Amino acid sequence: MIDGVKIKNLKVIPDERGWLMEILRNDDDIYKEFGQVYVTTAYPEVVKAWHMHKKQTDNFTCIHGMMKVALYDPRENSPTYGEINEFFVGEKNPMLISVPPYVYHGFKGVGTETAYFLSVPTLPYNYDEPDEYRLPADTDEIPYDWLLTPGKSHG
Repeated sequence: MIDGVKIKNLKVIPDERGWLMEILRNDDDIYKEFGQVYVTTAYPEVVKAWHMHKKQTDNFTCIHGMMKVALYDPRENSPTYGEINEFFVGEKNPMLISVPPYVYHGFKGVGTETAYFLSVPTLPYNYDEPDEYRLPADTDEIPYDWLLTPGKSHG
């Protein structure tokens, strides 16, 4: 696991009315502070990558569908410098991923339906000075292949 990255397996509690799943609580070990809550989506086979933050920690999960999430540690002073983590997250594998500052991350919608991604970052988005640093999905700076076309290598 990349240094500073934490995961929390999420528990689904069903009953005859439906189900409930707690995502993040302020008494969780993984919790730091609250910034905002937002939902974003990815259509099947669409990649949203890469980005990182210098100030905020991202806490996210997939609440509908499935996503492939990849993380990359570019921090030269980190014990996990250069490492990649990959997770398949969503209805079939509910988990919360906490990504510390300076770790690049991205996701890809997998399966046949739109994937819904719920994020609870530690800071609100700053429209005047966004804490968002991006690289293209196929950058040479990160040794990862998103396999943008099923069955074919991208690059």
